[in-house]
Amino acid sequence: MATQPEGAAPSKIRQLHGWVDALVQGLLFALTAIGSLWALDLHVYLNLVVYTEQYLALILCIGLGTIFLTIKARKSEPAGIGVPWYDWLLAAATVVVAGYIVVEYPRLISEAGIASWDKLALGTIAILLVMEATRRVIGWFLIWVAVIFILYARYSHLMPEIIEAPSTEWDRLIIYLYLDTNSIIGLPLRVFATIIIAFILFGRVLYAMNADKFLTEASLAIMGRYRGGPAKVAVGASSLFGTISGSVVSNVVMDGPITIPMMQRTGYPGHIAAAIEALASTGGQIMPPVMGITAFLIADWLSIPYSDVVIAAIMPAILYYLALFVQVDLEAAKRGLVGLPAADLPRLAKTIRSGWVFVVPFAVLVYTLVFDAWEPGKSAMAAVIAAIAVGLIQPETRPTLRKLWIACIETGRTLLDLVAIVAIAGLVIGALQISGLAFSLSLILTSLASGSLFALLLLTAALSIVLGMGLPSAVIYILLAVLVAPGLVEFGVPELAAHMYLFYFGMLSMITPPMCFATFAAATIAGCDFWKAGWAGVRLGIVAYIIPFMFVYQPEILLQGEPLRIVLSLGSALIAVTFLAAAVAGYVFAPLDPVKRTLLTLAAIALVPSPAAGTLAALSNIAGLVVGLGVCVLQWRASARQKLSGAGGAADAVKP
Repeated sequence: MATQPEGAAPSKIRQLHGWVDALVQGLLFALTAIGSLWALDLHVYLNLVVYTEQYLALILCIGLGTIFLTIKARKSEPAGIGVPWYDWLLAAATVVVAGYIVVEYPRLISEAGIASWDKLALGTIAILLVMEATRRVIGWFLIWVAVIFILYARYSHLMPEIIEAPSTEWDRLIIYLYLDTNSIIGLPLRVFATIIIAFILFGRVLYAMNADKFLTEASLAIMGRYRGGPAKVAVGASSLFGTISGSVVSNVVMDGPITIPMMQRTGYPGHIAAAIEALASTGGQIMPPVMGITAFLIADWLSIPYSDVVIAAIMPAILYYLALFVQVDLEAAKRGLVGLPAADLPRLAKTIRSGWVFVVPFAVLVYTLVFDAWEPGKSAMAAVIAAIAVGLIQPETRPTLRKLWIACIETGRTLLDLVAIVAIAGLVIGALQISGLAFSLSLILTSLASGSLFALLLLTAALSIVLGMGLPSAVIYILLAVLVAPGLVEFGVPELAAHMYLFYFGMLSMITPPMCFATFAAATIAGCDFWKAGWAGVRLGIVAYIIPFMFVYQPEILLQGEPLRIVLSLGSALIAVTFLAAAVAGYVFAPLDPVKRTLLTLAAIALVPSPAAGTLAALSNIAGLVVGLGVCVLQWRASARQKLSGAGGAADAVKP
């Protein structure tokens, strides 16, 4: 995760000193510590009766209050003036509105539906505080989204007939958004506070143990010597780092300064290097076992174990990275690029000797999460404890007390942007729930699709990309899960496949122009044109736009169904992805001419898993396999002839 809000430039962060800085660091540590102790169920062991909503309000209090103390109200605010009086006032107001829930919630359970002046006043202030914190963290866009849905809930009786609904009075609406468990203190904040805090701490502790260095060196040692080695290192390191980060932009920011210059030095153009890093880092969000906040939202939304989401994500992640690896390799072959000199690469044996300790915390995480069915937050904390324990064994990975303190502080700093995002996402969900717009919009989309699932999927994909312009992928997923998922399920799409589809297209907004944050960050590091990098990313990642359609039509891609059908679907999908990646790259052993490129594309389409069953599907797969292999054989023979003719010409040139 990023160490500062993803949408905020570094100049928005105040430089604090003295006791104010000590206070902020204490608050950041408290945010991390309280979340970690809750994940360990300390309150249960101490027999403390604490409602989850009281805990969520406490996290909201610390998070929002710290935002007002650390992030400037305006970018132009002069440096070095400390915290202005009005931000102290906002922080104090946060304590009041959140503290009210912490203290009074046992009473409010029975009185939440009763309007009173204190609830109305505090609710109004709470909504405004959440919006102001969000504005400072990621700008205005998400605020306008929330405002639109809130105004719809209030004035829905004035809307056109197709979306007209009974409206909600201001007092009931404000109190609902403030106190109901479907709003601010609802699902997004609950997932954040009970799960995400522990996983972010896990990533920061591994970072304190130099796990990032190990992942990069391991990738270099394994893949650095081969053609396109630096690009493959970027793919490998970013995907592995994504398992402990779960954030796209932070993957780019942490890996990009190493991998992008390395790719450029070996011949990759800047825009290609930036696109590869952006794609690799984006894939980190779908790489099990840690897949960012959205995966936990899916598990909570569907009331299924997180391990089910992890298992379902395995094959789509493999298909994503297979396509990227194939294109990176063929791009290098097409450009005549070679790997790095062996002398410049780390020794694999030495890297493994120093990095074996990182296997233990991941093993603990996977075992407790997947096989022992622990709560995700508790599994993450078990992995944290295991990481610290094994890290003490050797000097290279030993975390000092100072490093662990910094890990906690940086975890808290990372949480600041998320706490605002999940709070305003809760506002959006609350407005959608009380207004009933989710049901109306689902009907509109299904009617526009005219009974065609494929048309509905296309509409959903377009809506995801459009909504994704400026929104974090978790917020996009929340909106679509409320608005669109019911329509997909009505069409017969399995629930998990429907929600994974929304997850994927929400993620792909990070690499789809014009508002592709991952590509923008990578292009900045590469010093190249953003638009060239953006469209290169779309070309290199074209297969990623097809994978969601695969698992909607064939849930076997999500490892659901009969074993034989799973094996057959996975086989055809792997070959289809390879053929399509090669066709997009335009190279197999030698450059592809337009006819062969078209044939290879058609072969990939024929192999893509489809709803067709029986003889038709089998014939389509066989035809695609034969055509694709035929193109590859012709390319291999043409390449061999070219090499022979080149060798013969060279021999003739040296004859007397």
